[in-house]
Amino acid sequence: MKAVCLLSGGMDSATLAYYAKNMGYDILPLHITYGQRTESKELRCAEKISRLLGAEPPVVISLDYFRMFGASSLTDPQIAVEGFDESSHERPNTYVPFRNANLLAIATSFCEARGADAIFIGVQAGDYIGYPDCRPEFIDAFQQVVDLGTMSDKPIRLMAPFVRMNKTEILKEGFALSVPYEETWSCYQEDDLACGTCSSCHYRLEAFRTVGRDDPIRYRSLI
Repeated sequence: MKAVCLLSGGMDSATLAYYAKNMGYDILPLHITYGQRTESKELRCAEKISRLLGAEPPVVISLDYFRMFGASSLTDPQIAVEGFDESSHERPNTYVPFRNANLLAIATSFCEARGADAIFIGVQAGDYIGYPDCRPEFIDAFQQVVDLGTMSDKPIRLMAPFVRMNKTEILKEGFALSVPYEETWSCYQEDDLACGTCSSCHYRLEAFRTVGRDDPIRYRSLI
């Protein structure tokens, strides 16, 4: 069996790739750059994870139009990446409009072209509020798009095994699979030392603290 795995280089996607490998899939890594602040660091991590898995180098696709569209602090350098704020219920400024639909469309083309069986995406429960394209309903709807829009001889399964899991549960899964978290990157705004203040850093650090383990990457500051 073969599976396209959306491999960003982050904690969740690395766990996802090891999870898919453990299920018996040969991994076809797919890495998307879209003008994000840490794209070079993320690519290096994705390449390293692919090598450690014994997979082929990731196919790298650039979606620079997201930088042209703007409206997200990840792609517009004029918008500061906001720090974690537990009291905020507004849309985070790190949201990239309809990003996952773009990523899944490309993954579907790749999957069909390679005759693969599945697509793995690492969306997870903690992102529901701020990121509507991480919801189970979105994944279910996109499965219908895949079913209707492809001509594969066999069904292409859209796999989102973490969609109802939180970051801590994903981390526990990763430790059981010996995921090398020192080779992953989660920070939204820095690519040398993780900032420790953005929401992505917050949730990563919180997960490590909850399981009683030290995060192996270095931080500029700890919240």
